[in-house]
Amino acid sequence: MRTQDMLRWLWRSLTAGRSRNLLSALGVAIGIAAVTTLTGIGEGVRLYLLDNFSQFGSHLVAVTPGKVTTQGISGGIISTVRPLTLEDADSLQRLPGVEQVVPVISGTAELKAGGLLRSSDLLGVNHQAADAWRFSVARGQFLPDDDSKRPRALAVLGSKLAAELFPFKDPLGEFVRVDNRRFRVIGVMAPKGQFLGFDLDDVIYLPAALALAIFDRESLMEIDVVYRPELTDQQINRRIFNHLYRRHGREDFTLYSQQDMLASLDKVLTIIKAAIGGLGGISLLVGAVGIFTIMSIAQQERIPEVGLLTALGANRYLILTLFLGEAVTLALAGGVAGLLIVVATQSLLALAVPGLPLVIQPLFLFAALLLSALVGLLAGLLPAWRAMRQDPVQALHGG
Repeated sequence: MRTQDMLRWLWRSLTAGRSRNLLSALGVAIGIAAVTTLTGIGEGVRLYLLDNFSQFGSHLVAVTPGKVTTQGISGGIISTVRPLTLEDADSLQRLPGVEQVVPVISGTAELKAGGLLRSSDLLGVNHQAADAWRFSVARGQFLPDDDSKRPRALAVLGSKLAAELFPFKDPLGEFVRVDNRRFRVIGVMAPKGQFLGFDLDDVIYLPAALALAIFDRESLMEIDVVYRPELTDQQINRRIFNHLYRRHGREDFTLYSQQDMLASLDKVLTIIKAAIGGLGGISLLVGAVGIFTIMSIAQQERIPEVGLLTALGANRYLILTLFLGEAVTLALAGGVAGLLIVVATQSLLALAVPGLPLVIQPLFLFAALLLSALVGLLAGLLPAWRAMRQDPVQALHGG
């Protein structure tokens, strides 16, 4: 059989049952659109969260007080013998390979300025926080390099907080009262946005020692250590661990590497993305069942036609090729329609929900077409095999 004759046979087969073929192709289209869109949303969420976590840099180790251990029961037991102190933070600065060290204490406080009262997040840090966390100062300067135990009462405001506390004048040089303590504003940060629901623009930055006094705490909540890129996280973890172990006399602290956290987060988000794509795959399975049903019906209806082709000299593998070609073409048509639905959906979502993290990569589109072809191949395989195995004599008599 010539290629032209095969194409003519294929076209006649597809147009013979327009309604049922259209429904089968539509089932594949919906399945492909669902898988591609949901996978794109999963990939967008994954990249969005990784970008949020990595915006503070990837060469960072967080030290927290307490050691999580398992002691015969499920769950962790946190036991802190010695708190993390400002002296611990200062000593870590002298370790080889360390670039910045930031003591961190956070909480919520009431702020008063110019007759206005507002509750806001408070971060107690040192002069290295802006560089370590890759924050920029829009006006003025960040906290100065004061004595960690006796810092001056200076404050830096987030951009949103500065606009709300001082709506009609420049906040630089003005005073903000926190817990009956006056702080002079020396800087305003550039807008940074949100981090996992935490508004980084609605924050007041104070020296860590004064924040400890405001919250009546002895221990820092965290010490962030930024290290040089040429070091591995294992190397810097070992140096920090040995140093703090010597200072504390025991392991009463926990180290969290940014690299480890990003790798663990990436694994979890990849699994979630696969699960979301699997939900869309259910629609694709429905489309595959539709193609299988259509091809099974077609095989029964064309028994005399198969017998005639065999009698005219067509071998069994040609019969197999014809039926599989019909199934794959039907599925590919649905796949192309599904990709058109994806493009239209992406455009509508971009207009309706601009902040939705939807990432449709070209690789996803190519994989969707391959997947639709595979669906058609698998769904049409059994009916094609039955047609190929049909006895020519019985086929000529209508089965």
